[in-house]
Amino acid sequence: MKLASLKQGGRDGSLIVVARDLSRALRADGIAPTLQAALDDWQRIAPRLNALAEALQAGTVAGSFALDCSALAAPLPRAYEFVDGSAYLPHVERVRKARGAEMPPSFYTDPLMYQATSAGFYGPRDPLLAASEDWGIDMEAEVIVVTDDVPMGVTPAQASAHIQLLGLVNDVSLRNLIPAELAKGFGFLQSKPRSALSPVLVTPDELGAAWRDDKLHLPMRTWINGQWFGAAECGEDMQFSFAELIAHAAKTRPLAAGTIVGSGTIANHDTARGASCLAEQRTVETLRDGKASTPYLVFGDVLRIEISDAQGHSIFGAIEQRVTRAPLPAGGAERL
Repeated sequence: MKLASLKQGGRDGSLIVVARDLSRALRADGIAPTLQAALDDWQRIAPRLNALAEALQAGTVAGSFALDCSALAAPLPRAYEFVDGSAYLPHVERVRKARGAEMPPSFYTDPLMYQATSAGFYGPRDPLLAASEDWGIDMEAEVIVVTDDVPMGVTPAQASAHIQLLGLVNDVSLRNLIPAELAKGFGFLQSKPRSALSPVLVTPDELGAAWRDDKLHLPMRTWINGQWFGAAECGEDMQFSFAELIAHAAKTRPLAAGTIVGSGTIANHDTARGASCLAEQRTVETLRDGKASTPYLVFGDVLRIEISDAQGHSIFGAIEQRVTRAPLPAGGAERL
């Protein structure tokens, strides 16, 4: 089934089920008011939501309406936790090579992961807000999974059963703020603002053979201002599966229902497939030409992120955002 949230009913939206072709939807808040509420009681609620989704698909229930992605919040407008991995080591290898650094052997056995902001996510058509182009505005096209309650200390084999939903994220990075933050030795904060989620999240069974080994085996397609930017294969060169990422995150703590786990920027050894973030493309250019030629995003740029099935049908809907200057807070006199 496919689930989404309308921008109604408060900060956490109003839950709807969505047809497989993303054409129509049906309110599900009579079953669970929000997606988070459904995840909190997933084993009981999911079968009821699935029955409603099947009725929508069959056209045997009244009350459906045309899906308008601009009316959607993020499926989870806010989440208890968002942990983001960096499972595609070709990206890490190239970035380190560009600055003359070797890959530590531990990177091949121990996942990279950080705690990302989860207090609010952009909807799929919301603008990407930044106060300054000088911050180095970048997109990162990633796959995410959403879990139910995950016990502390699960193995990857156990973690696999806790993957309940999949979707896409534009994990926004402010590249020119990152070096100074990392130099402090305490991780990201200002350089990792809010991210955007895809219009819908889907259960793994919707993906058929494309979901195997706890990886999604389809290309991540990206465009900037209508121009093709990349189609990196998600299932290739992924060093750590989602089950392994979940187990890593849960080593010393349980994960609450509704935890979002990100794959990291999709990247392949084959650079002809393009990139999923601007930093990746700039690194390829630096290694090839001695300098980067692709600029970071500027106000007015429009980015698009989408994954389609083998027949060309959009699975999660597209994230499509315009980069927009953030308004000053009330009473603000100047920008920092």
